[in-house]
Amino acid sequence: MAFDFRPIADALAERGRVVVRRAYADWSFFDEDRRMLTRSHVELIEIPQRMGASRKNAADIKMAVDAVELAFERGYISTFVICTGDSDFTPLVHKLRELNKRVIGVGVEKSTSALLPPACDEFLYYDRLEGVDIPPVRSRRPTSARPPAPDPRQAEQEPEPQPPVEEPARDVDTLAVLVAQTVAGLQGSSSGEVTASTLKRTLLRKDPTFSESDYGFRTFGELLRHLAERNVIELAEGPAKGDPEVTLPEHGDREVAFELLRVVVLDLTGGDGSVALSGLKNQLRRVRPDFSEKKLGYRSFLQFCKAAATTGAVALQWSPDADDYLVTAGPGRPAPPPR
Repeated sequence: MAFDFRPIADALAERGRVVVRRAYADWSFFDEDRRMLTRSHVELIEIPQRMGASRKNAADIKMAVDAVELAFERGYISTFVICTGDSDFTPLVHKLRELNKRVIGVGVEKSTSALLPPACDEFLYYDRLEGVDIPPVRSRRPTSARPPAPDPRQAEQEPEPQPPVEEPARDVDTLAVLVAQTVAGLQGSSSGEVTASTLKRTLLRKDPTFSESDYGFRTFGELLRHLAERNVIELAEGPAKGDPEVTLPEHGDREVAFELLRVVVLDLTGGDGSVALSGLKNQLRRVRPDFSEKKLGYRSFLQFCKAAATTGAVALQWSPDADDYLVTAGPGRPAPPPR
């Protein structure tokens, strides 16, 4: 796969103004890349090689030293982008973040160490950037000394070339759970409103490789609107245009889920007695297979049941004998007064 710097430059231009561009190598070995990078205004740092020896570590050290020097001498530089998949740069990433610098990593997906992306504030896989053309993978055939004799039956019908299989989009239901959990955590840890930009930054802190395009959405706003249509979240006008406030539904699905819990406990106990919390979630899923407390913003089923207890749908009591919580059906919501 030929390397093209333009998709990286475009992705970084969307995130801010780039003031320093440097690339480190013995450029006598990379004539085509040297010309391409020069056209993109990248400063080429020459690391000469000794005859018959590789000095990759010399380029790595020079790159790390220059990054730390820029961090101290150029206070206005707030973000560093390190294009590598080598885990040896993880200490550099940690040091830059200690200096209150944001770090974005860029690497090829199949050759990037698993240790590097979690260390960054954001990590971009080069293969997934807009404008990168990935050639189809060709299967290698075993070679032999003599070619096999042609089979006349196979010569009559030649197999049609199969189109390359596209990578399926990631599970949107898993994403809905992640977003609901994140919004619930932000609402519980801060008294301020949760905006779309705050939510996106938090998702990137949880998973620096997160990208809405992996789930089939062009923008993060389109993703939020999709989740709002599914009643996973609610959107309202935020403090800035194009940055809506994100909240969890206070009614609707939660009240329906609480009532479902009460009805299932009633059916299991026959209206009298209690049932153990263990295994109760499976009983709910028999009635409603798509049930998930995480879609409603709860980290665990116990937290969901405690929230249901505050509404009177059920009652919870710890039993030392059963070593478990016992759930009893409550009276449910009172009927509205007649008008």
